[in-house]
Amino acid sequence: MTEDDQTTNPGAVLAFSKLAAQPDIVAFIGSIRSTQNHAMAPDILRTAKPVCFGGTDPQLTKLGNPWLFRFRPNDSYSGRVIAAYGVDTLGKKNWAIVHSTDAFGTSGGKALADALGKSGGKVAIDQGYPNQSQDFTAVVLAVKQSGADVIGSYFTFDNDLAIFARQLRQLGVTIPWVGSPSITVANALKLAGPTLYGSYGVADYAEESSPEAQEFAKLYRAAFKAAEPDNYGSLTYDAIGVLSAAINKAGSIDPNKIRDAILATKGYKGAEGEYNFDQYGDGLHGYNVVRNEKGKLVFDKHIEFKD
Repeated sequence: MTEDDQTTNPGAVLAFSKLAAQPDIVAFIGSIRSTQNHAMAPDILRTAKPVCFGGTDPQLTKLGNPWLFRFRPNDSYSGRVIAAYGVDTLGKKNWAIVHSTDAFGTSGGKALADALGKSGGKVAIDQGYPNQSQDFTAVVLAVKQSGADVIGSYFTFDNDLAIFARQLRQLGVTIPWVGSPSITVANALKLAGPTLYGSYGVADYAEESSPEAQEFAKLYRAAFKAAEPDNYGSLTYDAIGVLSAAINKAGSIDPNKIRDAILATKGYKGAEGEYNFDQYGDGLHGYNVVRNEKGKLVFDKHIEFKD
């Protein structure tokens, strides 16, 4: 059963409440947006059934809510990977951080700033913006005037990222750009086109990163023809795989037994990587780095953290 969350917090709460009212449902696939998962969290706690979600705000699994299971790496890892790649691989230390002012963008920007402080980089400017902005001229000019030699970004919506990318190039800013996973999704690539060429992104899903990722891509293209696979599909694919395995392992559809089986999942090889769940419900602990080569995402390396 599915319900449309309308890409809004009230819509997500309403959609979840409709599904939660169905007694036969034993688990849920939640939103990819952190702000919507925050909005649903109180109802998820009351419903007391597993919710497999994709929001990357690190705080989501630290709310004391035992029913939230994350199927993407959280932003404490993306910040560390963006910083490590920009400083160590690209040799850039003077950063402009651009982020939305919602839960995802704020936590991501902070994670990146914290990681830079530990890796030898510094923040020249930290520039927030409201979601669904139509003009990023002021943000771009602030970046241009800051003296930064690299951009790190956390965009929530594809259209915002595309507008920023176009205006960035129009105003002559050509410094390297390393973005959060939103810079790698298929719709962002389509909307931004050549203005994203040469950019880098951390991606939970990268087709060339593993045999499992390649198998998912093959299945996805067979099912959806012209559509290109990205993390919107891969997190759902992995969530259903882990959830199915957990139900089979538990031998039960009792929510508590399913929850215990998910937490016990170790070494599950999915499209996004190897899942080893910790006590908080985080399954992945690293990211892939990709480069946009004329619209095609080319896998560079995987950076994993053990802590």
